[in-house]
Amino acid sequence: MTLPDLLAIARGDRPADLILHNGRIVNVFSGEIEQADVALAGDRIAGIGPGYRAATTLDLAGAYVVPGLIDAHVHIESSLCTPPHFAAGVLPRGVTCVVADPHEIANVAGQAGIRYMLQASRGLPLTVVLMASSCVPATQMESTGAALDADDLAALLDEGVVHGLAEVMNYPSVVAGDAAVLAKLAAFRRRPIDGHAPQLRGQALNAYVAAGIGSEHECTSVEEAAEKLRRGMMILIREASNARNLHALLPLITPHNARRICFCTDDRTPVDLQAQGSIDYMLRQAIAYGIPPIDAIRMATLNSAEWFGLHDRGGIAPGRMADLLVVDDLHDFRPRQVFARGRLVAQDGQLVAPLEISNSAGDAVRGSVKVDWQAVNLRIPARGAHVRAIGAHDGQLVTDARIVAAPVQDGVALADPTRDLLKIAVIERHHGRGSVGLGFIQGFGLRRGAIAGTVAHDHHNLIVIGADDSAMQAAARAVAEMDGGLAVVDGEQVVARLALPVAGLMSDAPFAEVAAGYARLLAATRALGCPLHDPFMAMSFMGLEVIPQLKLTDQGLVDVEKFEFVDLFV
Repeated sequence: MTLPDLLAIARGDRPADLILHNGRIVNVFSGEIEQADVALAGDRIAGIGPGYRAATTLDLAGAYVVPGLIDAHVHIESSLCTPPHFAAGVLPRGVTCVVADPHEIANVAGQAGIRYMLQASRGLPLTVVLMASSCVPATQMESTGAALDADDLAALLDEGVVHGLAEVMNYPSVVAGDAAVLAKLAAFRRRPIDGHAPQLRGQALNAYVAAGIGSEHECTSVEEAAEKLRRGMMILIREASNARNLHALLPLITPHNARRICFCTDDRTPVDLQAQGSIDYMLRQAIAYGIPPIDAIRMATLNSAEWFGLHDRGGIAPGRMADLLVVDDLHDFRPRQVFARGRLVAQDGQLVAPLEISNSAGDAVRGSVKVDWQAVNLRIPARGAHVRAIGAHDGQLVTDARIVAAPVQDGVALADPTRDLLKIAVIERHHGRGSVGLGFIQGFGLRRGAIAGTVAHDHHNLIVIGADDSAMQAAARAVAEMDGGLAVVDGEQVVARLALPVAGLMSDAPFAEVAAGYARLLAATRALGCPLHDPFMAMSFMGLEVIPQLKLTDQGLVDVEKFEFVDLFV
């Protein structure tokens, strides 16, 4: 639709396509509930108020009209679905726009992976705003399938592939003034730059913010978030599958700072998206806690739009994108109808019509699992009686660095499931170079068997946790035979698996099918004794060496606070 056409409809000279009549607009600009009609023309809001004509009028019978929800930071790959199938999962929830960092697939396939995400998102009713993955690799202490430097990222910006710079995770290098990292920041100095600096405080935080980084989604306490707010950062409160920070941070919100806070899901599995929801779930929880509904909705809409400079959305006003929700009860926020770009796309929690799905993932994002199995040896020769062990916590990405006694038999250090002491391995899978990191971990509770996957943030090598070497080998090989995926092994028998052939990260099956397969994995893992809410998501973060305290990559055990490798034995 041309601007003159839109203006003619806005003036009332020509009829609109659709009028939403007798609704109550949640006005995130003024903080009011406004009784008014909304006239839609094409993909835009043409006008608000009485006197408009349209080919179709929909009587809302007093229901609320709410701006479409915006997820301020998400990795689509963590849904284990390609963008079209992810869209099918979140659109019925009222999410009409996501700001996505494709650094999972970028770590596997580089620029080709990012371009695939753009191509797969085209034409969807869900708006996918891609950010440039700033840390590929996250650090030099891991092996990845690709690397992106400042010139690579600037090229993506120049071509219009990306909108801004995604989470800058290598915060020690930012603070230290590393030239390569600063070159990336300089390339995006007029664009939104997202942060990722867990537990960074004081003068180091000052340096991080001074570099031009404007948001943070890694806060886990009110004290940390409050300090980052004071230093000028937008706080993106996160409720992911394994980083559930919403309830811990809701006390942060006051009438004075609510305009500086957004909501995001970061990494959310298909089971959680299906059972709980996305940003809509965060809204329900925030409102139940006592946040005024309009303030909560603003955090899920206008605040995110303004931080990212998405001025065509985030509120209900003439000329803005007609991404709208019809909601009967703001306190039990469940969209009755979802309009995306002026078209009804979902009703009563279901898509009104299947999305057009193109499974055109090419060779650049397939065939990504290349393991030199002759080099894979999971035995740990004992060089002492005590080892460093990763201490995992349910619902958190941060781990402990523990020192524990490991049983030794015939000169080999072993797991001890009776003390929840399991083995963990990270196997390089991008180039078949044969590097394997070995360690011990507590918190997963497996009494027997093993779990494995090619989803391992952010390098996405093959990661496996188990009670014995034979089960770990069986699980790892099962994943490789699928050209990527997730697997559960009891003894040496595979009892559940989910193929993820797109970069070893995503399935090209429908959302509901992927969710059902993932649910089977969770059930099989619980049968082995694991008590965690989501053991696969938890496992995937045990290799991320930019979140404290102790993590494992294919190159070795990393003390994140010291930002250096440490010996397994003490």
